[in-house]
Amino acid sequence: MKLRSILATDCGSTTTKAILIEKIAGEYRLAFRGEAPTTVEAPFEDVTKGVLNAVMEVEELAGRKLIDGDNIITPRKGDEGVDIYISTSSAGGGLQMMVAGVVKGMTGESAQRAALGAGSIVMDVLASNDGRKPHEKIERIRQLRPDMILLSGGIDGGTTKHVVELAEILAAANPKPRLGTSYKLPVIYAGNKNAADKIKDTLGEITDLDITENIRPVLERENLKPSRDKIHDLFMEHVMQQAPGYKKLMSWTDAPIMPTPGAVGALIEMVAEKENISVVGVDIGGATTDIFSVFQKQFNRTVSANLGMSYSICNVLAEAGLKNVLRWVPFDIDEKELTNRIGNKMIRPTTVPQSMEELVIEQAIAREALRLSFIQHKSFAVNLKGVQKERTISDAFEQSESGESLVDMMDLDLLIGSGGVLSHAPRREQSARMLIDSFLPEGITQLAVDSIFMMPQLGVMANIQKEEIAEDARMAAIEVFEKDCLIRLGSCLAPVGQYKVGATVLITELTLSNGETQTHVLKSGDIFRIKIPYEPVKAKLTPGKGMNIGAGKNEVIETTIYGGVVGIIFDGRGRPLEISSDPKTRISNLTNWSKAVNEYPNLNPNSES
Repeated sequence: MKLRSILATDCGSTTTKAILIEKIAGEYRLAFRGEAPTTVEAPFEDVTKGVLNAVMEVEELAGRKLIDGDNIITPRKGDEGVDIYISTSSAGGGLQMMVAGVVKGMTGESAQRAALGAGSIVMDVLASNDGRKPHEKIERIRQLRPDMILLSGGIDGGTTKHVVELAEILAAANPKPRLGTSYKLPVIYAGNKNAADKIKDTLGEITDLDITENIRPVLERENLKPSRDKIHDLFMEHVMQQAPGYKKLMSWTDAPIMPTPGAVGALIEMVAEKENISVVGVDIGGATTDIFSVFQKQFNRTVSANLGMSYSICNVLAEAGLKNVLRWVPFDIDEKELTNRIGNKMIRPTTVPQSMEELVIEQAIAREALRLSFIQHKSFAVNLKGVQKERTISDAFEQSESGESLVDMMDLDLLIGSGGVLSHAPRREQSARMLIDSFLPEGITQLAVDSIFMMPQLGVMANIQKEEIAEDARMAAIEVFEKDCLIRLGSCLAPVGQYKVGATVLITELTLSNGETQTHVLKSGDIFRIKIPYEPVKAKLTPGKGMNIGAGKNEVIETTIYGGVVGIIFDGRGRPLEISSDPKTRISNLTNWSKAVNEYPNLNPNSES
């Protein structure tokens, strides 16, 4: 079977988005898209209504029949219908899990990684050494009512005592699922295989127990895939079956429905593997911010469940502090007024900024939400704990805090932003600046945004398992991702090191595709951009004294860099980025930085707020 047309939907908590992908002139392209409100709540209580409404919009735009009565036409019949229909979902609050491991920093953390990677929100991590008494753990399990629990612990062949104790605590809690009271709670056991029989005796009757391969069969290795696959299966069988209308939706789709974040993560993993690069992706939503990364071929995902741009906006203010938000605002504003404006956004979460000042304030908060989420991600994306490593003399002199985080900004090749505040910023320059200011990329980093948030649909498409269409579906996902989904903003060049004020930190000699040559000198404290479209540019980068642009201190690099819709941004402001606490200096610096990249062309810094 040759794939010619694919219909994909993403059922979000508020909006259901549909896209139609077609093979046009020998390549897969996004043809049309539509959206409609999600319909899981009263009065509809049937997710398929929202799906049909979104597909109807695509049907009208495409000028061809995709729906017959209350069904999507698949497989395609002549000009009607599509070859396959697929979907992702985070409606109904997504997938909410608890995980348990014997040692919090080892098997507990591995279990958390498995659950997050499968697209779930981890509500709590139980561990034998988490400091809570058994009755407190039991109370916590009953209180949270997760959709499922992942239990792990012990290496294969090791002691079974502690993991069995955890199972006994789960049995004592006798947890009831969040959705649907008529079935048993799904529990996945992925721990020491020697304890499997005892776990079965303890939990087999009162829960829907599934036993899979150990997450940490030996200390030196994580084995997360079997657990992730099992989480996906149970998500479909149990959680999705209970949500209104999902049974019907599942009967329509040609591949299992995936949790939205799991699908985005799968796509980012695929891109990193295909290009052999390090990638960081971020999806900033109204309630949460998800960060995905692939460094040293290891995938990690974190959810900052309290950092978002509408429902959680006051949490961002509380966690970052007023001063940290204010440092991104290039005009004088009374602290009380800033607090009130942020409060208004929480009360009316669907509003969009009505003035330039409101836009600047919203993007200032976004910087802090992204920055704080990334700090959380860096502390979680670490090498395996508990593994004995030989230390060398050079390790003893390592300056990093723990030496364990996998996230190395100098090693980062591509930074992708997604979510309303980044994808729908009025100017792409604003998206580029938000990404640079929050993540502080080092060396040479390409920047991009997801144009209309179709990464979830492409992620599920890339993971279709049906043999006869799997290869075509993966090719379609990659082609549409590169040609229609990603908007290439350009590249950021940021030398790192100790410098004197006013010193030259980077000299760049560029050879453009038309043969033209340019030389640019970057001074410390400055930022500027040159407009070059998305095309390869030969570059010779000479760092200033003591500076590093990617190959080590004072090392010259000859490489190829890429422009984009914003161009190439040269950032000599240093890492970490210091912003003056003096209001006049701060406003002057921020205004100059904005002008340098044409971020807010009509902003009057002296405007009265």
